[in-house]
Amino acid sequence: MPVRSIPGGGQAWRRRTRGETLIRWAGWLIGVAIFVFCWNRISASTTWFFVWDAPRIAGDILSRATPPRWSYIDQLWRPIWDTLNIATLGTLFALIMAVPVAFLAARNTTPSRFLIRPVALLIIVSTRSINSLIWALLLIAIIGPGVFAGVIAISIRSIGFCAKLLYEAIEEIDESQVEAITATGASRWQVMAYGVAPQILPAFAGISVFRWDINIRESTVLGLVGAGGIGLQLSSSLNTLAWPQVALILIVIFVAVVISEWVSAKVRGAII
Repeated sequence: MPVRSIPGGGQAWRRRTRGETLIRWAGWLIGVAIFVFCWNRISASTTWFFVWDAPRIAGDILSRATPPRWSYIDQLWRPIWDTLNIATLGTLFALIMAVPVAFLAARNTTPSRFLIRPVALLIIVSTRSINSLIWALLLIAIIGPGVFAGVIAISIRSIGFCAKLLYEAIEEIDESQVEAITATGASRWQVMAYGVAPQILPAFAGISVFRWDINIRESTVLGLVGAGGIGLQLSSSLNTLAWPQVALILIVIFVAVVISEWVSAKVRGAII
């Protein structure tokens, strides 16, 4: 326990040693220096005139966007339906691919911890590390623009997310149930079906609904790069400075996200 001497020959308790205090202050000094350096770099590449003028520009855009063009709603039903389809089909395809990857990545179900598990973990990390917009840009260059590119982009982005949470749930199962089924002479597939799957079904359902809720949000912006959905309408309205249409599209997106949040909350509540 660190102590320090006090007048009179006594000793008093100290929270940190002198070396720990110096290290702590050195860490603060390095952090402040990094912040100042980054702030200088940001300031040098920022046109501050536009920053100070931003409130006026925002007020001007708001005045132009009010009121929303409600008559434009008839042209948004199909795009919002495409957005829901992108999110739903993308989540479905991701789950189909994520389940086997999760079983191969979990320590207690993988056939090989030194060969197959690293490959499964690489798939999880690689699909999670790239944003869905970037996947959409790549897929548009490969298969062309449209809803199909958006579905594939959402599904690839979701594989790592779903597989990671699912393989963690597999590793946390009660092994006594697996041992009991194994003791009956069940095959490896029977152990998976009757010992592992029933234990992870609630987690699987929760992960599915949660990811679908996230994909609703992500699919609304995929149209900005040409991957279909309501984002395509938003992009075209922004390009033509049709601010009343932009306001209506943002309202529709907000309502769709709120409804998806309500649905996912109800489903998760029923599962839990």
